[in-house]
Amino acid sequence: MFGLDKFYWEKYFMFTKQHQPACHTAGLPYPPPSSWPSGTGFATGTISLGEVDAVQISTFEDIWSSFEGGNNDKGVTIYKPVDLPSGYSVLGYYGQDNSIPETGWVLAVKENQSHAVGGIMDFKFLEDFSSSSIVDCSTGKATAVGEFRGVPGERTSTSHALASPVDYVMVWSSQAWNGKQNGHCWFWFPVAPEGYKAVGFLATNTEEKPGLDSVVCVRMDLTEDCIAAEKMWDAGGFSKVSPFSIWGTKPRVRGVTQKGVDAGCFSCFISCNAGCQVPVACVSNTNLHLSAMPTLEQVQSVQASYGPTLVFHPDEVYLPSSVSWFFQHGALLYAADSTATPVHVSSDGSNLPQGGDNDFAFWLDLPSDGSADEVKKGNLESAEVYIHVKPVYGGTFTDLATWIFYPFNGPSCAKFKVLNIPLGRVGEHVGDWEHYTLRVSNFTGELRSIYFSQHSAGTWHQPFELEYKSRNRPLIYVAKSGHPVYAHEGVNLQGDEKRGIGLRNDTMYSNILLDTREKYQIIAAEYMLARYNEEMPKEPPWLQYMREWGPKFDYDKTAMLNNILKYLPQQIRVPLQDIISKLPDEVLGQEGPTGPKQKNNWFGDERDHL
Repeated sequence: MFGLDKFYWEKYFMFTKQHQPACHTAGLPYPPPSSWPSGTGFATGTISLGEVDAVQISTFEDIWSSFEGGNNDKGVTIYKPVDLPSGYSVLGYYGQDNSIPETGWVLAVKENQSHAVGGIMDFKFLEDFSSSSIVDCSTGKATAVGEFRGVPGERTSTSHALASPVDYVMVWSSQAWNGKQNGHCWFWFPVAPEGYKAVGFLATNTEEKPGLDSVVCVRMDLTEDCIAAEKMWDAGGFSKVSPFSIWGTKPRVRGVTQKGVDAGCFSCFISCNAGCQVPVACVSNTNLHLSAMPTLEQVQSVQASYGPTLVFHPDEVYLPSSVSWFFQHGALLYAADSTATPVHVSSDGSNLPQGGDNDFAFWLDLPSDGSADEVKKGNLESAEVYIHVKPVYGGTFTDLATWIFYPFNGPSCAKFKVLNIPLGRVGEHVGDWEHYTLRVSNFTGELRSIYFSQHSAGTWHQPFELEYKSRNRPLIYVAKSGHPVYAHEGVNLQGDEKRGIGLRNDTMYSNILLDTREKYQIIAAEYMLARYNEEMPKEPPWLQYMREWGPKFDYDKTAMLNNILKYLPQQIRVPLQDIISKLPDEVLGQEGPTGPKQKNNWFGDERDHL
């Protein structure tokens, strides 16, 4: 495409606003596959959440736009979902930051007749977030604009899963805002009937309240707590009255076994920080139905469609290898309570200690036969990525958490503005596990985002933000020496970017590539066994090794750094020491990591800013 070896989709994405109604896509360069291998409910458009069925709606009409404030001072647009399938109702409206292409969705739901008006169930009641739809999270105080009317009690045989609101409360109007906008907007909070909760806000371009059939509320026991995710917009200094901000939401508790479902709706606040509880709820996949999760053949098709190409720095010394190559080339197992000769690890790791926890009783190390320096360099020809497939957001999305193994992690290099400062052996360790995660919609089969892991944290990127090798296959840039992953090439500074101080994580395009579309192994997909007792990928023995993949060298990190930095001028040394001292031990330590199954994202969500 475009005659390039790689292309950056955002440069070619049309940012111009479309005529109403407009269909928001996932932002991929090409449409996703029109068909998938046959299976259960993956990519069929509808997902059962127990007592309700859900669909994703991506067709919207503009309600209101501001043209300043928010991210990059581009403003925000509020959209009304339209063109719903027969019998479905929306839970709330959609809002989006104007600095990015229109790529969003919201859920629409209808009562599942096979579950409706069922037998008695015990309520799982959530804490009554009692007083309002507009909350000041800095103080915990709320402005009383309407109650949540949930009343603890038993479900009766006539309790429907969905109900219309009984009223609306107007929470803010852009009449109080004198920034640039196309008309005025009124924001409304649905007042739920007793025993129900609102899931989203609405907006209108007139003062008239929305119709009671504009949205539906969800019975309390079918909901989960929700928190603020990312801020889209705030009224800032333009507001004549109290502050006002618009945020995306996500379930408060997330992970493989959690039931909360992201409805895609926005929420409103007086004041808020990321992670504070919002006045609306998330829908719950009550019985954690997993019928929409892909089969093994469908996972393989997803990987064939979206499998990224890993791009290594042209000066990279420490490349990845397969785990079996590392074992076959002399990796040794040491025991802390033994003076015996270390044991050579079998090619599949079957003679490694299995299960348990990291009690520091064992560790792996490089061969002792003189080949260690060569093994450190890895072996790209043997390299493959290792994929853990897992449900997220109550089984409405699938994560392909993808792990890469390196026999060795190279040393760190600091940067102070234009000055580069090698840090000796600081940061070196045997064995390095890094990862990224593809998040795919189980409604449509579309790639919705990729998580780029960067040592102790990471960042999510949507498809329009990425570069592509061909069609819908993104490029993932691997930083030189330390191997965190990024969406683009450049000097990725870990520290204080504004002052230009921190550790360098350099990425650059090269011909050193790993095509994960073919070079991969699915190492775990526990839901397949849990769902229908279907055959799941066999977990390799090395995955059950819970100890460290390299030895630990005890050293005084502060003393070592001081020895390296002591000859620098004070105006450079002091701020550099300050930045480096705040970095996590896993960045600068000399200790091998534990394997993928010991990481908190194995059963949890990724470590983003929340």
